[in-house]
Amino acid sequence: MKKKVLLGMSGGVDSSVAAILLMEKGYDVTGVTLKLRPDDDYKDKHCETKKSCCSIEDIYDARRVAYKLGIDHIVMNFTEIFKSRVIDKFVNEYINGRTPNPCIDCNRYIKFEAMLVRAYELGFDYIATGHYANIEYSENLKRYLLKRSKSSKDQSYVLYNLTQHQLAHTLFPLGNAEKNNIREIADKYGLCVASKPDSQEICFIPDNKYAGFITNYTKKVFPPGNFVDRDGNILGLHKGIINYTLGQRRGLGIALGKHMYVTKINPKENTVTLCDEEHRYTDKLTLEKINLISIDSLNTSLRAQVKIRSNANPVPALLVPSAGGQVTVLFDEKQRLTAPGQSVVFYDEDTVIGGGLVV
Repeated sequence: MKKKVLLGMSGGVDSSVAAILLMEKGYDVTGVTLKLRPDDDYKDKHCETKKSCCSIEDIYDARRVAYKLGIDHIVMNFTEIFKSRVIDKFVNEYINGRTPNPCIDCNRYIKFEAMLVRAYELGFDYIATGHYANIEYSENLKRYLLKRSKSSKDQSYVLYNLTQHQLAHTLFPLGNAEKNNIREIADKYGLCVASKPDSQEICFIPDNKYAGFITNYTKKVFPPGNFVDRDGNILGLHKGIINYTLGQRRGLGIALGKHMYVTKINPKENTVTLCDEEHRYTDKLTLEKINLISIDSLNTSLRAQVKIRSNANPVPALLVPSAGGQVTVLFDEKQRLTAPGQSVVFYDEDTVIGGGLVV
C-alpha cells in the first residue's frame, strides 16, 4: 500500500514541484493549503504573481496545480492559531524592542506542529513541504538529523526548531535541487506557477511597513523619544521605537555627520541607542529557548559553525552552556550585532546541531 503524504502547497513553484517528485517516488499525495489570514485579507480571486504568500491567489494556484496533477486538494483553516502564535507574538516582541522571525514561528507552530497533528488525525503517514533541506536517520546516533541542502536555496536555518517526532514524519522532496531545475520541471508539466516569483515579505505585512501594521493592529500610539549614544547622551529625537530595529542605518531621520547604527532599543525608557561602525560588532551572544536536534543535550562546551541570520555564512564559534538552560556563543572573530529575538543556528559541517533566540 502506498504511503499517504499530506503536502503543504503554498501556491508557489517549490511545493508544486514537490508534489511531482513525491508522486514519482510512489507516494499517495494530497495537497493542503493553509488558510492563515482572516477573511478580510482575502480579496482578489484570480491567479496572480504577487510576492507575498498565503493569499487567496495562492490558494487558487495550489488548487489549479493539484487539479493538473490529478491529486486531491484541501484547505485547512489555521487563522486562530496563526494569529495567536505568529502575528500576536510578532507584534508583542516588536513593541518590546525585539526582532522576531515570524517565518520560523510559522514553521514551528503551524506547518510542523498543527498541520502534522491534523495529518495524523486524518490517517496520513507523513507531511511534506517544499523546503530545501534534507532529513537523514543516523543508526549510530539513533536520531533523525536535519541536514543543510547543497542547493544555494538551503533553508535549514528556518527549520532548526524541528523535533525528533516531527523529523520522523516529515519529507523534504526538493532536497538538494537548484531553483532553476525546479522551474524547469514545473514548466515541463505545464504548471501555471512555473515562473511565479518567490514570496519575499512577511505574508501578513505584504507592503513591508512594520510600523504601520503594528500601529493599526494594536490601535496604540508609540510616541517620539530620544536617540542616545552609548553613554546615554541625547543625540536627537526618534519617531517611535517601532520604527527601528537593531543594526538599522538607513531611515533614522537624524544626521550626525557619519554612519550611525541602532544598537539598542529600550521600550521602558523609550530610547534608541546609536553607535558608529566600530561599536556595531560583538564577540559573543547569549541565547535562550534552545532546541537541539543532532544531540540530546549540551552539557559541555562545543565547537560549531554558527549562522547568525538566514543569509549569513556560518562562522566558527564555541558554544558554552549555562545553568539556566542558556547558551553563550563565543565567536572566533567579532560579528555584527544580532537583534534580540532573532534566531542563531549552529552546525557541525552540514548537520544542524540546533539553535536558539538571542536574549
